[in-house]
Amino acid sequence: MTRATGIGSMPGSDQAAFDEAVRVVLGSLPDLPHLPEVPGRGAPAGMLGRGLAVMASLGADLQPAGWRLTDAPGVDHRRARSLLAQDLDGLEEQAQDYTGTFKIQVAGPWTLAATVEKPRGDKLLSDVGARRELAQALAEGLRDHVRDVRRRLPGVDRLVVQVDEPMLAAVLDAAIPTASGFGRHRAVHPPEASQHLEWVLGAITDEGAEPWVHACAPSTPWGLVRGAGARGLSVDLDQLGARDHDQLGEALEAGETVVLGVVPTLDPDPEPTEKALVERVLRWLDMLGLDPATIGDRLLVSPTCGLAAASEPWTRRALQLATGSAGHLT
Repeated sequence: MTRATGIGSMPGSDQAAFDEAVRVVLGSLPDLPHLPEVPGRGAPAGMLGRGLAVMASLGADLQPAGWRLTDAPGVDHRRARSLLAQDLDGLEEQAQDYTGTFKIQVAGPWTLAATVEKPRGDKLLSDVGARRELAQALAEGLRDHVRDVRRRLPGVDRLVVQVDEPMLAAVLDAAIPTASGFGRHRAVHPPEASQHLEWVLGAITDEGAEPWVHACAPSTPWGLVRGAGARGLSVDLDQLGARDHDQLGEALEAGETVVLGVVPTLDPDPEPTEKALVERVLRWLDMLGLDPATIGDRLLVSPTCGLAAASEPWTRRALQLATGSAGHLT
């Protein structure tokens, strides 16, 4: 059975918007709902803030240039942790009777390293020891986070943790600018990139959850991601190259999950039909030489990326289109 899911972020700017996002996700994605992110509430509620909120041991604060590691959590870091706990309280209240599969999301170690600064400036990416410490702190924090979610949602028999790594390709390609903006950080070698992902994905697996990796950036090294332990790959179909298609086909044949982003993220004109979306997925499977009847629930349909910048009406419609298309594929 082909299913539908969302990527994570939803529109809105206050706690009421989060509560509504939970209702929309639970109602529109019955087979695989997720914990919404509502970054319109401010940086502590965004992808990076959520990732730092999950992280164990290390502190952070918010500067004009962005997030920075500190000896102790600053007011914005405490706010990020408070918002996450508040969101989980809201989710627990609305999803207390939910049973089945559920998904949560967290920023990955390389996206955090490429965007968060060291205490004295410049990205963590510039310091081998700092980026190692960050990845290990994230892995340890995820253990507690997974346990907490399981406690709150006892009816969930399969918990998926989506690790968001939109910066991974840029990290490997030496495309992350230095603080001055005139240079680029050195490329991270694949063995180190894989090891840090292994720590994070391994911690998820150790807690009995299923690790997926999402990236809607071109040139994401899906072979490296699979080798590091990912059991699901979430992609934007528009960003895939020939090598990516091969890797995704191999993943499906190996019994792993692929989430195919085909529904537009922003309000489109004209709006795609379910028929058009289904035909696009079927053409992709045909190109890979895969029979839709043999794929089963290993293939999912989703929006191409997060929906934070979309209008509320389109957000609802996008999730409905994903679910409707998945139903036709089934």
